[in-house]
Amino acid sequence: MNIKIFDPHNKPLDTEKKEIVDFLHTHLEEYGDPKKDIEKAIEYSVKDFISFGGFTMLITENKKIIGATVVNKTGMQGYIPENILVYLATHKDYRGQGLGKKLTQKVIDYASGDISLHVEAGNPARQLYEKLGFTNPYLEMRLKK
Repeated sequence: MNIKIFDPHNKPLDTEKKEIVDFLHTHLEEYGDPKKDIEKAIEYSVKDFISFGGFTMLITENKKIIGATVVNKTGMQGYIPENILVYLATHKDYRGQGLGKKLTQKVIDYASGDISLHVEAGNPARQLYEKLGFTNPYLEMRLKK
């Protein structure tokens, strides 16, 4: 297995970005978003701004993506976590082998500052995040217009 990181200094080629978008769209399953939204998050993760940007991290095996995550910097150090883990997915054929844990730990090790994420209550990944130290101190409320 290999780890590959895209950030403002190492941007993915258009073909790589499409492959990552397709992977996340497929393997996030019912917890995913439309491809255009996934692509926006990846583009943001490689922006050239000091307090914004982030990174996209892949785990590959034989040049095939088997795990991917997108982390965006919020630019709000102190009062909001500096990073938001936007997407994390593992290939369905590799689930239950600790790949999600490995990828999440790599994110924790690589990111500078605090990390937040959103996870639906029924998503099995919630237990993984809790085991790795993520807590739920707030109730999120949203107004959609």
